[in-house]
Amino acid sequence: MKPPTKPFVLCVDNSGYEASLIAGKVYLILPDARAAKDDMVRLIDESGEDYLFHKSRFGFVDFSPAVRRRILELQSTA
Repeated sequence: MKPPTKPFVLCVDNSGYEASLIAGKVYLILPDARAAKDDMVRLIDESGEDYLFHKSRFGFVDFSPAVRRRILELQSTA
């Protein structure tokens, strides 16, 4: 699998990871070509650390440039 072209994912399944992922929350994907080959995505979870999760837990989404900038601003202040 090639790396995802959409920079954000929406968590649609946090079962087993309730402390790490919030269902319905948008997460920024961190580039990781090796993880993508294994159908995984790397992101900063609720612990504040980056971890790998299987892509099936997420829907890949993108936003307009203005919304994308605002999401990135919000995540940098969190």
